Amino acid sequence: MLTRRSFFAGAAGMIAATPIAGLANQGPEIHVMKDPNCGCCKAWMKILAEDGFTVTSENGFGSLLIRYKLDNGVPQSMMSCHTAQVEGYVIEGHVPPADIRRLLAERPDAVGLAVPDMPYGSPGMGPEDRREAYDVFLIRPDGSTEVFQSYDAA
Repeated sequence: MLTRRSFFAGAAGMIAATPIAGLANQGPEIHVMKDPNCGCCKAWMKILAEDGFTVTSENGFGSLLIRYKLDNGVPQSMMSCHTAQVEGYVIEGHVPPADIRRLLAERPDAVGLAVPDMPYGSPGMGPEDRREAYDVFLIRPDGSTEVFQSYDAA
């Protein structure tokens, strides 16, 4: 026999098992290793979060951060200020969210993507409407790179 108490207990269980609106549609989880004093890293992470990524971060300092990059397959020529991991790929520097989503959709045999240095107008580095031209590179497992996406100066 269904009692009032068992009815409410069952209803509470169903509610608890139901995904909360918004949480069920969260985007890919991306973990960022960054210098704790870097404002552009925080700005890039905010852009990713606004684009639907679930962003976490960890602070790394100096040579430890460089070692992390090298250990994860980022060639020295591709290094920037922060390094992220998303679904088995490395994201180095100010890579636009759309390019990360394309990488995850296409799933190439690659280490990941990189925007070397810190080009003005790339995500987190100033207004896009005044950006300088830059390329997003695909890093291959052998360390070679190729242009994945190009952005013209605005």
